[in-house]
Amino acid sequence: MRILVNAGPWLPVPPEGYGGIETVLATLIPELRRAGVHVTLATVGPSSIEADDYLRPLDEPQFRSIAMPYNQVSGIAHAHMHALVNAMYDGGSWDLVHDHLEVVGPAIFAAMGVSAPPVLQTLHWDLAKHAAFYSTFNGRGRVRFAAVSQSQLERAPEQLQRQAIGVVPLAPAPALEVQVEPGDHALLLARITRDKGQDTAVRICAAAGIPLVLAGPVAGINDPQELDRRLAEGDNALAAHPDVKYLLTEVRPLLDGCRARWIGGVAGEAKERVLRSARVLLAPNRWAEPGATGVVEALSRGVPVVGTPLGVLPSLVDHGRTGYLAAGEPDLAQYLQKLDGIDPQDCRAAAADWTPQAMAAHYLELYEKLIREAA
Repeated sequence: MRILVNAGPWLPVPPEGYGGIETVLATLIPELRRAGVHVTLATVGPSSIEADDYLRPLDEPQFRSIAMPYNQVSGIAHAHMHALVNAMYDGGSWDLVHDHLEVVGPAIFAAMGVSAPPVLQTLHWDLAKHAAFYSTFNGRGRVRFAAVSQSQLERAPEQLQRQAIGVVPLAPAPALEVQVEPGDHALLLARITRDKGQDTAVRICAAAGIPLVLAGPVAGINDPQELDRRLAEGDNALAAHPDVKYLLTEVRPLLDGCRARWIGGVAGEAKERVLRSARVLLAPNRWAEPGATGVVEALSRGVPVVGTPLGVLPSLVDHGRTGYLAAGEPDLAQYLQKLDGIDPQDCRAAAADWTPQAMAAHYLELYEKLIREAA
């Protein structure tokens, strides 16, 4: 089987720090190749994951531009997709495309009709934000969809639900073998944005008397010193970024650099250490997160989760057994006082079925189904 995996133009695979979709692909691709699949990865220049072939339309990751005004960035995803279309017309031969580029990917592949292979798009995002597209889109049997959770699919427009062929839960990357001493800190491992609730995390940890580490980039910047330098140099576009505004006005005033601190983006061994040494992972989301890879990563390492009961979290966190879910800050702070009642082994057991091998096997079933239907 020959497939084209379209990661999009935003971040390398694996990402250098934050990168939800790209982290999933870095976990999936090796398992697909072990199963004998020939994988061509459409990505950006710095990607280092081993694949059988590559398409690299853009040299540099474009994530820092993703939240800029539409009229400044609309050409980025289209430039990436234009190169993929050219590759298909110039003789590239694939049995199926596994697409991960929201809206632009399925729109262009559907417009190609039978000139493109069958397409499976994984839905990694909150589908409410693209309702005008997904409520009217018709892939005409050539473009189909996979959700990452049942709760995500249930919130999808009916038109999209009719074109979905499965739900494939996200699997965490295998844990790195490092020696880690237990710590006393709570951890919020996510990019800095208001939907992730970093300000809520600071307040509930202060109320519970627990140190907090915020780990994640802002506007594509992993290093807090780089952010400060660029702002001091008058980078007005960066200062106007909504996530930077949120950090500067709602989060940083609450940080003291000791009991509550932001360490920037982390990856590899640094991420493994800060996660495995945490007392708890926080997920005080303000949005219905569809997949929550970080939650699965934490549970698989024996770290309980405290968060809001939105999106996929109620299906991942067993309230009272592997963590706690609550809507309000007082309850979240109260549950942080009850972490000693959570058995790390229960957390690991709850995540035992969410493996890279299981995720790849499920996708292989969907690939084969789509290829049969298109024959």
